[in-house]
Amino acid sequence: MFTALLTSLIALAVLSWSADRFVTGAAGLALDFGLSRALVGLTLVAFGTSAPEILVSATAALSGSSALGVANALGSNIANLGLVLALTLLWRPVPCPDHSRRLVLSTCLLVTALAGVVLIDGHLTRADGAILLIGLAALALITWHRKTSTPQPARPQPGRSRRHDLLLFFGGLVLLLISARALVWGATEAARQLGVGEALIGLTLVALGTSLPELATCLAATRRGHGDLALGNVLGSNILNLLMVLPMPALLGPGRLADPALLDRDYAAMVLLTLVMALGMMLAVRHPLGRGTGLALLGGYAVYLMVLWRGLQATSGV
Repeated sequence: MFTALLTSLIALAVLSWSADRFVTGAAGLALDFGLSRALVGLTLVAFGTSAPEILVSATAALSGSSALGVANALGSNIANLGLVLALTLLWRPVPCPDHSRRLVLSTCLLVTALAGVVLIDGHLTRADGAILLIGLAALALITWHRKTSTPQPARPQPGRSRRHDLLLFFGGLVLLLISARALVWGATEAARQLGVGEALIGLTLVALGTSLPELATCLAATRRGHGDLALGNVLGSNILNLLMVLPMPALLGPGRLADPALLDRDYAAMVLLTLVMALGMMLAVRHPLGRGTGLALLGGYAVYLMVLWRGLQATSGV
């Protein structure tokens, strides 16, 4: 018990420190390469924080658990919106410029709809995976075109170097992922020794653990005044989860989805939370995306967890 608690405390401290360095490096790279922080959050930061989901989904598909890979992608998006973005907004409102609103409407909603088209028949095929990857390639081309058509001059920072920013970015990312993993292990072990059931641990501690990199990054970015980077991280992570994580089970373990609740419950919850976020951003014309949206997202996430828990009780016959 002592070892688990000590590990959790140390991991929490490292998590906070590494998230701060990761964000500092990301913001520095944005200046070094003449990119907006929102674009860096949408691409580099989102890819880094989504790396665990990509690895988990690929491993699950190769081991014959395609449903787990799909649940990982959908569940991560639900947690990103209902937990990560909600807590970020409750702590501090995030500016929502015009291009971010257009991004939500034109990208997040379209990608969410594309995932629904792929999942609607209850089967995942390699053609479905290819469609999602084509969507990823198209998005990458559009993003690159927008960047090159509206270039921003690089602004080197006095007393800093690109090498220093790269070291902060990648070093912070590695420590962020390791400390998140260690924190989940410590908390899970402590919960087990206290007699907490495996199912409850999975629904709470492990679910939170997979979202810790995004949560730590968003809070650190918001604290430093980089709300656009935090918002880009959430949006980019959700887009990558559907266009890069979801294709893993389709390509590596195609077949019928064993659990129909993945579509009826989890995909539906993701759609509803995405619509709440989009509505909040549409209404944030002259004001930042604020605590009202955060409360709505957190409330939706709480309802989702209640539905999950009741489903678990019904399955176990409790």
